[in-house]
Amino acid sequence: MSPFRQPAMAQILPMQLISKILRLIPVLTGLCALSLAQAQTPLPPIPDPPSVDARGYLLIEQSSGQILASKNADEPLEPASLTKLMTAYVLFHELASGKVQLSDMVTVSEKAWRTQGSRMFIEVGKQVSVEDLMQGMIVQSGNDASVALAEHVGGSETTFAAMMNEYASRLGMTKTQFNNATGLPTENHITTATDIGKLARAIIAEFPQYYGWYSQKSFRYNGISQNNRNALLWRLDWVDGLKTGMTDAAGYCLVSSGEQRGMRLVSVIMGSSSSKSRANASQALLGYGFRFYERHQLFEQDTPITKARVWKGEFEQVELGLSKPLSAVVPTGRRELLSAEMDLNDNIMAPVSTSQELGQVRIMLDGEVIAREPLHALRDVPEGGFFSRMLDEIQLWFE
Repeated sequence: MSPFRQPAMAQILPMQLISKILRLIPVLTGLCALSLAQAQTPLPPIPDPPSVDARGYLLIEQSSGQILASKNADEPLEPASLTKLMTAYVLFHELASGKVQLSDMVTVSEKAWRTQGSRMFIEVGKQVSVEDLMQGMIVQSGNDASVALAEHVGGSETTFAAMMNEYASRLGMTKTQFNNATGLPTENHITTATDIGKLARAIIAEFPQYYGWYSQKSFRYNGISQNNRNALLWRLDWVDGLKTGMTDAAGYCLVSSGEQRGMRLVSVIMGSSSSKSRANASQALLGYGFRFYERHQLFEQDTPITKARVWKGEFEQVELGLSKPLSAVVPTGRRELLSAEMDLNDNIMAPVSTSQELGQVRIMLDGEVIAREPLHALRDVPEGGFFSRMLDEIQLWFE
């Protein structure tokens, strides 16, 4: 190699680098200016929820249960025909277990036939399929259909009400007491907007195969066609449920749900002054939620998030993840302000199974926890050999 070529190359390479750097300066300057502008431009505040006509209300995101707006959500109120959400939930479980079939024929009792209030217009002594009764209860809000179903499943409406309360307890509906399957007024037949929200979320999540009934606009039985009383089914094409209710004591109630841009919201209105007012209130809350909030998928199921030290195990470390996807609902435009914090258990000892909870991931926004999920090992960790366990035991003395 010529002794003169090396210096020549040494001169060429720096000039190439300098040229590239010079070309990058405007880009880097622009990026810095953009970041500075973003940092100096505060995001607009999220407005307060709309003022609506209701004694109590709740607006929640379906997948997380995150509360976006509420008023008197834990105040005990009469549910009227929102009760039928639980009546249906019990039937859905019976159908899922195979104890009841949609084709089963139910003989209408005199009690069911005589039940006051909204009706499907079944006739005493006649046989009606479970499927027809379910649609008569959900679409037409038939009290007669509700009682017929309760008697078919529980033997009596009283026994069925006990089943309703058992399921309410399982769902964490701590301020709810059901005394019948219809929602007709009785003493201490009460619930809250929060509890009804839990029930609505359970129906949507657990029984998608039956959820379509809640968007059904009308049902015809015995020559009589009746429309679903949920006015939002006609106003908004993205609303697909759920249930209305009304008694003099309870006022006008409505549970509505709809989905936009991959986010489903549930609105619970209790104690409004009219059927129009409850629909307007629900529409206002849903519109508020979809306008000012957005849902983001943060972590996938069974994907490594962090690692944990495992003592006395065949492996020293194990990857941790979630048993289900984790999403969060945040004010629009604030995705980048989210942070995740990991809290891991102290001194995790082998054997470790994938079913164990080994810590928690918390999603933070402005210093507040908006979502949390337990962390699990993504693989089992059996105990290590005798000598490795002894070495770990010694190390633990100094921890």
